[in-house]
Amino acid sequence: MTEDTVRPAAVGPTAPVRTHPTGPGLRLGWSVVVPVKALAGAKSRLSALGPLRPRLALAFALDTVAAALACPLVGRVLVVTRDARAAAELRALGADVLDDEPGGGLNPALAHGAAAAHRRHPRSPVTTLSADLPALRPAELARVLAAVPARGRAFLADAPGTGTVLLAGLPGEPLRPAFGPGSRDAHLAGGAAELLLPDAPSVRRDVDTPADLAAARLLGLGPATAALLGSPMLAPMQATAFTYDPTTRSGSVLLDDGTPVPFDAPAFDAGGLRLLRAGQRVRIRTAGEGAERRVVFLTLQTFPDPEAD
Repeated sequence: MTEDTVRPAAVGPTAPVRTHPTGPGLRLGWSVVVPVKALAGAKSRLSALGPLRPRLALAFALDTVAAALACPLVGRVLVVTRDARAAAELRALGADVLDDEPGGGLNPALAHGAAAAHRRHPRSPVTTLSADLPALRPAELARVLAAVPARGRAFLADAPGTGTVLLAGLPGEPLRPAFGPGSRDAHLAGGAAELLLPDAPSVRRDVDTPADLAAARLLGLGPATAALLGSPMLAPMQATAFTYDPTTRSGSVLLDDGTPVPFDAPAFDAGGLRLLRAGQRVRIRTAGEGAERRVVFLTLQTFPDPEAD
């Protein structure tokens, strides 16, 4: 059997912790490759947040990169992105930005970043890291990197256990990323060892949905994400349903001062509603200001809010 057909044993929490000395020929600090999608199209499953969504995707990336740079085992962070705003803000944090992403999706971007890391720092091990880890803690990332075995590749599954948040390899080791639906099984089938660490929840907690974001909040959000979600516009408030089109699931509400604010189908769907009648009292959250203000979450007063504290 070849490496691609062997399903290796998982690496458990008893894996030895190693330091990374800096003498000649020895391993240096990790190179961390972080892919950042164009903000305009990022985090589509948070579309109910409307114009706040790309800003939230950037906040996730800022908190992820800042935590990675603060990790004692990390030597550098290489960000792969074509987004000019993300590149500027992440470079200001201290990341090296590769703005020549080859296109073709996430895996080519990661392979490109890993190859650049190997060229620039040939004695350093390389790991990829998801850009949507807003609760990431440097000490937990250090525990994960210290548990990477001395041979081959290893990965860490996401909190649901079906995806991958981190794929690591030794100096010169091709990472062969296989991200996408079912990436945990794909990486196992490709010969990578799974890291089983019960004490690294912030590394495993990527955010794609409102429920994921609520779980990350319980762990403690990084400063960029916490500041954005602390915006007064996102505080729950009461309003009155004004118009509703059942065909498009869109309409508008009236704030208590009489200001009309529109909502679209994602905001309506996020609240678990089926119908809405004019005059019903509702609980909403909004984003934007002035003419750009819109409802990003809408539900009845008696319905739960999955993002409420």
